[in-house]
Amino acid sequence: MLTSLRLLNFRCFGSLSLEAPPEGAIFLGDNAQGKTSILEAICTLVRLHSPRSNRFNTLTKISSPGFGVAADPWGQERKIQQTSKGLVLKVDDETRPSRTEYLSDGGLIVWMGNEDLTLIRGPGEARRHFLDFLGAQLDPKYRTAYTRYRRALKAKNLLLKEPKLRLPELLAWEDILIEHGTYLTEARRQLIADLSPLTAAAQLDISGKNEALTLSYLPASGPCMRDSILQARQRETATRQSVVGPHRDDLSIRLHGMPASDYASEGQQRTIALALKLAQGDLLNQRCEKTPIYLLDDIFGELDPTRRNALLHHLPPHAQKFITTTNLGWLETTKNIRPLPVLEVSENSVTPRA
Repeated sequence: MLTSLRLLNFRCFGSLSLEAPPEGAIFLGDNAQGKTSILEAICTLVRLHSPRSNRFNTLTKISSPGFGVAADPWGQERKIQQTSKGLVLKVDDETRPSRTEYLSDGGLIVWMGNEDLTLIRGPGEARRHFLDFLGAQLDPKYRTAYTRYRRALKAKNLLLKEPKLRLPELLAWEDILIEHGTYLTEARRQLIADLSPLTAAAQLDISGKNEALTLSYLPASGPCMRDSILQARQRETATRQSVVGPHRDDLSIRLHGMPASDYASEGQQRTIALALKLAQGDLLNQRCEKTPIYLLDDIFGELDPTRRNALLHHLPPHAQKFITTTNLGWLETTKNIRPLPVLEVSENSVTPRA
């Protein structure tokens, strides 16, 4: 899938060039050496998304004017550059004028990290982000609807904060919100319906127990978004913010019928978070012609051997996997898994382990 990776002024790396084994690799090193940054660079190149930052300028090495990432996933030479003039996107040396066009024939990513616990314990924003990252990979129209919805939402909220309500302008932005918000609502409803059985199956795989795990959609508007907005007009005018729409949706996660955030043990919560990400990968594998690249950021130290082995067995054997870790002790209890090459990361350099 990805045979090489080149970084320039990305995070802690002034420059880095490495060859990527077809099966993937384990990046071994102490904390703060750049292991996660390598995974982040892959995710940024493939999906134009960083799991650690919402702003691309924060990915630039300190005192540098910008950054660059290049690689050859799925046989295409892809390059992204953050410059003083903005983001430059190229595929096979041809400039792509927009993020949408860059992603139109791009690849797929599943990111797994310790922060995934926020899917269970955290606010609804984390679960919406989980759905949006998956939805945008499955359906280019999802990303377009999401971008246009957020733009209209920002404009509407600015109007609501003005001293005098400008109703014609408000209604114009609400028409855009309703069009794209309705699309997002229906897409999320279908996503959750598709994810539910896959998540339950992954939960059984990882835990080895028949624990009833259920997902359900909690939309922040009724069957008709336009009617919901009209009914909320007085409340929105009083609070000066939009209170109806998919920006307030949530995903209910229940174990044995009880909220997992309140009643599941920490071990169960970690298992559920893993199951959600594995289900994400399973759905991408089912729906898309390409197999995702799996990026696993330092998660094995928190897993017992049983769950660790179950997780590795669940991953598609033909998928490329990149794993970060501070030690290899967990490998001693890993059974019947084809070993990955180990690359040592130290002082912002990467070398094969002797």
